[in-house]
Amino acid sequence: MTELIIEAGHTEREYWRDLWRYRELFYFLAWRDLLVRYKQTIVGVGWSVIRPVLTMAILTIVFGKLGKMPSGGVPYPLLVLCGMLPWQFLSSAISESGNSLVANSALISKVYFPRVVIATSSVITSFVDFMISMGFLVALMIWYHRVPSLNLLFFPLFVLLVFSASLGFGLWIAALMVKYRDFRFIVPFIVQFGLYVSPVGFQSTVVPAKYQLLFALNPMVGIIDGFRWSLLGGQLHIFWSSVAIACVETLFIIGSGLWYFRKTEQFFADVI
Repeated sequence: MTELIIEAGHTEREYWRDLWRYRELFYFLAWRDLLVRYKQTIVGVGWSVIRPVLTMAILTIVFGKLGKMPSGGVPYPLLVLCGMLPWQFLSSAISESGNSLVANSALISKVYFPRVVIATSSVITSFVDFMISMGFLVALMIWYHRVPSLNLLFFPLFVLLVFSASLGFGLWIAALMVKYRDFRFIVPFIVQFGLYVSPVGFQSTVVPAKYQLLFALNPMVGIIDGFRWSLLGGQLHIFWSSVAIACVETLFIIGSGLWYFRKTEQFFADVI
């Protein structure tokens, strides 16, 4: 009786070749996650818009009406929504990709394929939600007669940054959750805490100058500020030092996330 053992490529080049060979599995998993997410829901993909709109309304009342935070000459709902969308993308990607390996344990334990496909497909699902929500943002900008300036040329940069940060954090959480199931309780707390220390409902300019550097250590500060600045422009201020810090931290997050994921990937089937 002949025993056939299927294992991953021993070199990085072979691994990434495997990733290309299994690209159809990536498409299938991403499409499956999109279908399952809103299955048997009344509103369906409408939740992609309802969630940020409800959060926008609450933060507008708390920070704009009650807190009297400055808006930089921009309608406060627009200010909040431009901060809410990249943050919601990040938080959704972390939650979805973090649980992706455990949710697909039956598939992982039976056949070989690059496991990074599963975590990445979950991030793509969250990115589709993000793009749907962007449609509402465009409609709101039209409602308020806001026309983007040449700053819009920088918009793809900040989309790339938030996507890379989401993927990097997702790879870290996904790999850690396989071995340490406690992370399923920790992740919601991290997401909730991150909302309060990110400029989602306010501008970074309200933070005192002596705390700006400490505040900018959160990579989402530079990303959210840049996201707003590229879309709304006007009197909105952007700290390029925060953007530079976000770029460096994002490169580190995705690089270290891939490194740790690859380091632990060979043990997933044994411990999951």
